[in-house]
Amino acid sequence: MVPNEMHQYTGVIQLLQHFGWNWIGILAVDDDYGHMFLQKIEPLLFQNSICYAFICRTPRKAYIDEYIQLLTVQLRYDQFFVEDKVKVCLIYALSPAMQNLRMIILVASVFSWPLLGKVWIITSHWNFESMSVQRLWDIQSFYGALSFTVRSKEPPGFQEFLHTVRPSWAKEDSFIQNFWEQAFDCPLHMSSINEDNKVLCTGDEKLESVPSILFETSMSGHSYNIYNAVYVMVHSLDVLLKSRSRCRNAIGTEQVIFQDLQPWQFHFVLKSIVFNNSIGDTITFDENRQLITGFDVANWITFPNNSFSRVKVGTLEPRAPPGRELTLDDNQIVWHRSFNQVLPISTCNDHCYPGSSRKKKEGEKFCCYDCVPCSEGQISDEIDMDVCMKCPENEYPNNNQNQCIPKVLTYLSYDEPLGILFVTLAIVFTLITVPVFGLFWTHRETPIVKANNWSLTCILLLSLLLCFLCSFHFIGRPKKMTCLLRQMTFGISFSVVLSSILAKTMTVILAFMATKPGSGLRKWVGKGLANSIVLSGSFIQVGICTVWLSTSPPFPDTDLHSLKGEIIMECNEGSVIMFYCVLGYMGFLAIVSFNIAFQARKLPSNFNEAKFITFSMLVFCSVWLSFVPTYLSTKGKYMVAVEIFSILSSSAGLLGCIFFPKCYIILLRPEMNRKKNLVRKE
Repeated sequence: MVPNEMHQYTGVIQLLQHFGWNWIGILAVDDDYGHMFLQKIEPLLFQNSICYAFICRTPRKAYIDEYIQLLTVQLRYDQFFVEDKVKVCLIYALSPAMQNLRMIILVASVFSWPLLGKVWIITSHWNFESMSVQRLWDIQSFYGALSFTVRSKEPPGFQEFLHTVRPSWAKEDSFIQNFWEQAFDCPLHMSSINEDNKVLCTGDEKLESVPSILFETSMSGHSYNIYNAVYVMVHSLDVLLKSRSRCRNAIGTEQVIFQDLQPWQFHFVLKSIVFNNSIGDTITFDENRQLITGFDVANWITFPNNSFSRVKVGTLEPRAPPGRELTLDDNQIVWHRSFNQVLPISTCNDHCYPGSSRKKKEGEKFCCYDCVPCSEGQISDEIDMDVCMKCPENEYPNNNQNQCIPKVLTYLSYDEPLGILFVTLAIVFTLITVPVFGLFWTHRETPIVKANNWSLTCILLLSLLLCFLCSFHFIGRPKKMTCLLRQMTFGISFSVVLSSILAKTMTVILAFMATKPGSGLRKWVGKGLANSIVLSGSFIQVGICTVWLSTSPPFPDTDLHSLKGEIIMECNEGSVIMFYCVLGYMGFLAIVSFNIAFQARKLPSNFNEAKFITFSMLVFCSVWLSFVPTYLSTKGKYMVAVEIFSILSSSAGLLGCIFFPKCYIILLRPEMNRKKNLVRKE
């Protein structure tokens, strides 16, 4: 009468998982029981990602010549001895078969092989005390072993019974007499005395004086099962007899015949029998007529005198919720001395720690793997992960790739140094433009101002002022309105600036060409031509921006991928083609203005703006030609900073090259601001 073995196997699996052991050795008896054990345990190991490095089958019983043959085989089976990664061995064998293990341990101790330093997990089938040759055993190898034992309790009076047992009780019972002779190492009869001159047993020896390695006075799980089996048979027989008695009374027969009972009739009773034994334990069976009981997990402590003690360190309760059947007290467990009380590690290879994942080794069992670092943008936050995982889009891996960190929201703000610098520059250039405009307004009647078309000068200064101010649309958190106004105000303002410069250059050239005798260009000279150039040049850009806004307008967006660790708040241009159309048209106006101004550079030097316009267009084109590759190669707020820098530097270049020379004449060289300087001296 034994409990369901599958419960014990489940406990073994949970024990291995509890300590993280997935690379073990198996020692099983070479008979039908061992074969059934392997058939049941191997699928459980596979399902729970546990591998065995080797399986050693040991004969159930062997003689000396078979021992020699076994050792020869074991010596060739070097994994059992030198597989250093296997620190845990699972044993399934009955006591006679363990003689072979004794020989293996003996050989290992002679050659100092690492077999001695292992954790032995022993199933409940091995009754260590029942072995007849344990007096010669060196059991130190089993220090720290873990064994499953059928749960047992001690019936009242059991110890008193053991203290009074004598071999004379049952002279016909050779079992007690043989045990007595082996336990006390003395013969009971004169005929058993041999040449070793052993003294006869007195029969009054005390069982409590026998070392625990030979005989434990506490009731073992096997004995407790036998004790309960007797009670089960008594209760079952009682149920059957009472049932038959009622039937016979019903038909008027009082005689109950025991011989009429058949073994199969007990099966039905065993399914439903429930009773409490003399200790108070409830005895019941499952639907397969197997005893419903738990197991205890014991930790073996051996002593130098070859005695040992088993300390209960856990329980296995089959009726517990799935996955919680096994409970262990880790603090009570002691390990083999070779482990220095450090939890043994029994794995095919080291753990793959966070930041890496497992990759199966070709030709090896699935428990053996290589550890490979996670790919860029992926993490593993647990040990032994099969695959790395990507971080959410708003997070990114840390340097160790073992956790995801929230990305930082970035944009060019007013609070950071770069934003403060651009704001300061924009304000400074604005404050410079306003006094320049005031200076020209004050001296609008002077020859130098009149000669350069006062109305175009006003338009040019106001549009430059807007260019400086439009840079504020690029600073701060992008919003729908700022995204719409950003490129539009920039494109239109610069188009007005360039159209005004083109108009001024055309006016200068036509004015000098009209002075030639018989020239028909006099009718083109005047404000009408300049205004037409400014309006047409500006309205073309307005048309481009209108198409842009109506088809694919800019909008606030987030870029989660361009920069590691950052969420870029940006204005998505909507249509990149339209954005470059705006820039392309500005470039067209700048090139045309540069070519015309370059041709007019040899006109009379006094009050001639052509050479200043040429230089200003050279600065403008240089800035925006360098802008394109720089803009494309940067991301985030630095991309915005590049555009702001281009706007401010090109606007400042135009302001300085075109207006500062005139301011110099107005303020510092007023004698040059006379009408006679308008006439070129031959």
